[in-house]
Amino acid sequence: MVTGAGQGIGRAHALAFAAEGVKVVVNDYAADSAESVVAEIVESGGEAVVAAGDVADWDTGAGIVQKAIDSFGRLDALVNNAGFLRDRMLVSLSEEEWDSVVRVHLKGHFVMLRHAAAYWRSEAKAGRTPQARIVNTSSGAGIFGSVGQGNYAAAKAAIAELTIQAATELGGYGITVNAIAPSARTQMTLGAGGEMAEQMAAPEDGSFDAMDPANISPLVVWLASADAGDVTGRLFEVEGGVVTVLDAWQRAATADNGARWEQGELSSVVPRLVAESPNPVKVYGAR
Repeated sequence: MVTGAGQGIGRAHALAFAAEGVKVVVNDYAADSAESVVAEIVESGGEAVVAAGDVADWDTGAGIVQKAIDSFGRLDALVNNAGFLRDRMLVSLSEEEWDSVVRVHLKGHFVMLRHAAAYWRSEAKAGRTPQARIVNTSSGAGIFGSVGQGNYAAAKAAIAELTIQAATELGGYGITVNAIAPSARTQMTLGAGGEMAEQMAAPEDGSFDAMDPANISPLVVWLASADAGDVTGRLFEVEGGVVTVLDAWQRAATADNGARWEQGELSSVVPRLVAESPNPVKVYGAR
């Protein structure tokens, strides 16, 4: 099952799964977009069904999971991909722009994860422990920050942590949970315009297109496979032909006073700890 699969990276995932003989549940908020992808899969000899609807709606999410079970007898993997942008600097960001982005990205991930995990837990309790896979979609913006995308970055950062949390809680039911931070040309990135759109453009000389959304999908298909059973709770950055493990929020330099610090003492301690710790990666778009 792939959410937000009507176009862009999600569509590429759905097609990549189908090419491997996987039966695909194609979700998108726009039913016609999902239907177009299903038609493309069927025309190429694959099997797929449409499960359109809002992934951040509790009952709709439950229905999407049930559609997979009713159509194919079981659910093996969930790829959470649905999302959209409402970019604006924090001082100009409206409440609606904050709420809508956090709702679709973060709540949408949780709703689908929650209903899929409940199904897999019931299977495990019935003695049919699954080899289940969840692949979430975070972003470099969520790990490093991105100027003008505070709502999106916050939601994607939360998804990265949700991935770690879910991997720990769900492992006993035969479920692995990983996340990707993809960089590719999509309607969202092209819609940003300016320098980003220029960087994302396809090369005109026929050379390797590092921003092709299809570059992201092989890793997702692998993470959803039986071979990935020992990989869980990890975040992978993927762009073009480059795959990188992101290892965020490790403890760096530390100081133990053995008792409560006096404020004045910290004037020398904190600058030393900062100097001894790795410098953070520069925020996207920062000058």
